[in-house]
Amino acid sequence: MTGLLRSVISRAYAESPNVLHVLYALQRQFLHISDEAVREVASHLELPTSQVDAVIEFYSFFHRIPRGRYDILFSNCTSCGYMAGGVNLMAVLGRQLEIVAGHTRGDGLVSMDQTSCIGMCDHGAALLVNGIPIVSLDVAMITRIAALVEAAMPLEDWPAEWFHVEDNIRVNGLLLKDDLPEDISLRAIFAHGAAGTLSEIIHSGLRGRGGAGFSTGMKWQLCREAQGDAHYIVCNADEGEPGTFKDRVLLHSYADRLFEGMTVCAFAIGAKQGYLYLRGEYRYLLPHLQTVLSRRRELGLLGGDILGQPGFSFDIDIVVGAGAYICGEESALIESLEGKRGIPRVRPPFPVTHGYLGQPTVVNNVETFIAAVHILRRGSAWFKAVGTEKSAGSKILSVSGDCAAPGIYEYPFGVTIRQVLDDCGAKNAQAVQVSGPSGTLINSAEFDRKLGFDDLSTGGSLMIFNQARDLLAVIVNFAHFFAHESCGFCTPCRVGTVLLKNGLDKIAGGHGTRYDLDEMQRIAALVKYRSHCGLGQTAANPILDGLQRFPQAFEQRLVHRDYEPHFDLDAALEEARQVSHRDDTAAHIE
Repeated sequence: MTGLLRSVISRAYAESPNVLHVLYALQRQFLHISDEAVREVASHLELPTSQVDAVIEFYSFFHRIPRGRYDILFSNCTSCGYMAGGVNLMAVLGRQLEIVAGHTRGDGLVSMDQTSCIGMCDHGAALLVNGIPIVSLDVAMITRIAALVEAAMPLEDWPAEWFHVEDNIRVNGLLLKDDLPEDISLRAIFAHGAAGTLSEIIHSGLRGRGGAGFSTGMKWQLCREAQGDAHYIVCNADEGEPGTFKDRVLLHSYADRLFEGMTVCAFAIGAKQGYLYLRGEYRYLLPHLQTVLSRRRELGLLGGDILGQPGFSFDIDIVVGAGAYICGEESALIESLEGKRGIPRVRPPFPVTHGYLGQPTVVNNVETFIAAVHILRRGSAWFKAVGTEKSAGSKILSVSGDCAAPGIYEYPFGVTIRQVLDDCGAKNAQAVQVSGPSGTLINSAEFDRKLGFDDLSTGGSLMIFNQARDLLAVIVNFAHFFAHESCGFCTPCRVGTVLLKNGLDKIAGGHGTRYDLDEMQRIAALVKYRSHCGLGQTAANPILDGLQRFPQAFEQRLVHRDYEPHFDLDAALEEARQVSHRDDTAAHIE
């Protein structure tokens, strides 16, 4: 076994020295990562065993206990979750395979569990089987999946159409109309020079498309001016926000533009190495992305002396995450890129001066790099002519939930929520979650508000809920998500998100009081203002927005006026009463 372990580790290390890649190779080969494997990885990578152990414990896709040969994970998102037509599809599969969620079957054939949003929100109920998505699930498909698993049918022999994921681009605009030669922006930067390229990006008004909206040109300039032994570029493709899937589409159909944008940035800041950090749920896209990179190297668009430009060398590697929402935060992503747990750093210093390996680093998301390409192709004035004064250009949106046509919509900044609802066929909407659970929950009175940094900023998603939706159930789902995804670094988030989840469960279960609402609001404020990073600072948003805009969703569940404790001692004694066959007064707590 030791020999096989070392062989797997050596092959994986030769492909990529990143510890996440090596651990994935072991997980894939042995279906878990054993104590011996931890020691061998630590020895080969010259790391402390404690660091390797900590990484395995941190990422949800690594396991110390063997998983099944078919590892099935149902998304629990409100848009691509395992409920379809009122049917719990995970429960249906569990009954057919005689397995309980969260476990591996005794024969080692199959494991089944749930996971956070897998980015298939425009396709309805979805799951991952051995990391590969299957979408648009229904009971009939679940029955067929169960039969194929029981027959131990290899995945390559499953129906090919199950694994096809449509882009579902419904409305395209500045960025999705891709009609120029792929090298034109690179030739443009050679004409502009590095300073001129930075000037174009700055004058365009391009702001980061991840939601924070910092000036892209200013970020690049600060990084270029920072002192360091090397400069790096990192593309944040770890879109883990429930309801967000635009990067999935861009990576699938616009990968050339993404890599071109990273190359533009490299020329502007003087970087020679870039990294694409791909979320673990999108690992199925890795072969496609590697093919695009290889083709670009063959065409002279990556590598040494790009397009014959002496001294301009730049290349891109891909690192795949392993199931941790927090790694969407740029400093946590950098920690993960360095082979550590994805714990957000204390800032300042910021990545532009002290990023990857302590060197100046630009971190932008997929859409931002693609926008930069179009600006260099057509000019900053062309880009700035679209949108609003504070929000230049367009925004690509992931639209999902209760609408006729979920998918990708691109609009100029300044579009109203109502316009998007009309275009996607959303009828009788009562609420829209803008920018995922960490964003803003609005009601129908606010549907004329505009998307943009002037009003409603967004990382790129709209989740629509009609009048039939139980909004409290939606908010409970979000609270469970944040409690699960907290990295545990700081107490306000680690403890506070769990307290909020428990408080919501109590109210949703019909045991909440006015005291619980007041206490929950107090805890929510504490989590929001005392947490270390953006996850904790936004985790309470759905609760605070819900209490402000939809108080009836909470109040209609309050069945007691007086305080009721979380723990009901008398109810807990019921089992003892049944065992002892007693139900007299003395057997109860009065």
